[in-house]
Amino acid sequence: MNRLWVRLSLTFATVFIVAVLAIGLAIRLTNAALTEPLTPPPPEVRAYIRQLRTEQPWPNVTTLLAIVGVVAIGAGTWMSHKVTAPLAELEKAAQAVGQQDFSRRVPLHGSQELVAVANAFNEMAAQLERAEALRSNLLADVAHELRHPIHVLQGSMQAILDGVYPLSQEEIARLSEQTHHLAALVNDLHVLAQAEAHQLPLNRQVTDLAALVKATAAAFEPLVAAQNIILRVELLGTMPQLTLDRDRLRQAIHNLLDNALRHTPAGGVITVSVEQVQDTVQVRVQDTGEGIAPDQLPHVFDRFYRVDHARGRDRGGAGLGLAIVKANVEAHGGTVTVISPGLGQGSTFTMRLPHPTGF
Repeated sequence: MNRLWVRLSLTFATVFIVAVLAIGLAIRLTNAALTEPLTPPPPEVRAYIRQLRTEQPWPNVTTLLAIVGVVAIGAGTWMSHKVTAPLAELEKAAQAVGQQDFSRRVPLHGSQELVAVANAFNEMAAQLERAEALRSNLLADVAHELRHPIHVLQGSMQAILDGVYPLSQEEIARLSEQTHHLAALVNDLHVLAQAEAHQLPLNRQVTDLAALVKATAAAFEPLVAAQNIILRVELLGTMPQLTLDRDRLRQAIHNLLDNALRHTPAGGVITVSVEQVQDTVQVRVQDTGEGIAPDQLPHVFDRFYRVDHARGRDRGGAGLGLAIVKANVEAHGGTVTVISPGLGQGSTFTMRLPHPTGF
């Protein structure tokens, strides 16, 4: 009795039977009115009424109720099965998704409401499928990134214990470099985890963003000079004071400059500009480097994503720098975007931070 199709069948049957009873009652009342009129009709009218009853007798109400009841139950069963079939398919698909089969989808048929529910379910399953793929890829990438420095440390220390390498200052410095790489990777992952949980702490204070950009860019002067790259800093107009976390924004600017430096060949130009545009302050890092293919643009801010997979690690990139930029900027209520005309035509990263009134 708790099945939906049973309830619908009984509802249909009840409605039909009540309708038939109402019709039967109306018929009996009509018969009574015709049989016992207040004013006896003339003899010719009574003869005509008897003739009608003989030629067209009223149907038996009990028989009519039985026929209508059977038809009502049959129609209710058919219609209820038609209505509940999509729900049964949705139930099976939900059970499959609950068992980690995120590829399951339900067909779109039935009423507009059922189609809307099926659409929502399919979209949810697609999002879960994408999230599961990202989770699996993330675990694989984390394991891959941690494996390399750990293997170097293990191999070097084992070689020292076996007397293959002497415990020299040079060897200690090399081991220390690997520990710094591990610490940086773990710290970046921690920042991303906090940002994803919307728990990234911010130490906000009034900051001169233009001065922060110039100081961060100045730290790259020896690197760009060594690679014969020109680094320009442009301050376009008067910059307002912003209330932000200096360390987080310094890290974001540093990562953008580091990314530009790693993908700009000798003789290239990197331009950093700061400009107030309406209610935002924009920091733009533009380079004349390798550029980005159109199909790669949507993924450059993904964790562990490298435009050049073959050379990304050799250049010191773990594929977390741009993801950190996105996390830090969004924690301030801003956005970061990238555009590139194509491969070999450079790229432009733009951070947009809200004006102080936005805080």
